[in-house]
Amino acid sequence: MTDSNTESPLPYAEVIGDPIAHSKSPLIHNFWLEKLGIEAEYRKTHVRHAELAAYFLKRRADPDWLGCNVTIPHKVAVMDYVSDPAEVGRLIGAMNTIACETGGPLIGTNTDAGGFLAPLQAMGWKGKSALIVGAGGAACAILYALAQSGVTDISIMVRSAEKGQALLDRAGVKGRVIGMDAPLPPVDLLVNSSPLGMTGQPPLRLDLAPLPEDAVVYDIVYAPLDTQLLLDARARGLRTIDGLEMLIGQAALAFDIFFDAEAPREHDAELRALLTAA
Repeated sequence: MTDSNTESPLPYAEVIGDPIAHSKSPLIHNFWLEKLGIEAEYRKTHVRHAELAAYFLKRRADPDWLGCNVTIPHKVAVMDYVSDPAEVGRLIGAMNTIACETGGPLIGTNTDAGGFLAPLQAMGWKGKSALIVGAGGAACAILYALAQSGVTDISIMVRSAEKGQALLDRAGVKGRVIGMDAPLPPVDLLVNSSPLGMTGQPPLRLDLAPLPEDAVVYDIVYAPLDTQLLLDARARGLRTIDGLEMLIGQAALAFDIFFDAEAPREHDAELRALLTAA
């Protein structure tokens, strides 16, 4: 475990993952803390899978620790270390936010679902079919969000058919699983929830021709912001949503949990400019 700041004089929250250097979450939360004049901080800590138990044991003993966000690849594994009063594990199958109250248990939840839906709701999207690429922790939250929103036709594109089917079964969704080389169905929404396209990963290249003209292509990757998938979608004149939208949306929900304050979303334009320049 590698702390970015081992001694914090202030109340703090953080994001954990492996890798973690690319995370923009500290920039987002510290931007909001500064805007609101809150005396606290948010940082990032590199935690490997084998270090999760020791990490939570150490943090629970720290009175300044408010909780953490969780990124790749720990969103499923962290469920073994926290309480789940809202049955997030059963309903979504992954957690991205762990909250801590002094003297109380660690509580796990998931802000990815709400953060994912926010930009779709803002654009007034009313589609009924979707394809999710990937079957990891983020896909769990996205599938749950879509199903709760009334999307009735959901496909999972994944290398492992077994993993894709397990994702559908956990959510109680009667969707279908297709391989990575299969042609796209003519869905209203295409979502990349996989690491493909992320810096250091191969690009996600798909033939988007089967998509209808009013389809939306949504890539949750934010480093780089303009992924090959989004560039291809824009070249076809399709509407797109980039990874910063979900990142900021889920962060705003977590910010309220950690710091008991509403994120000042009126500064989103300034925040996006800061994030894209970083």
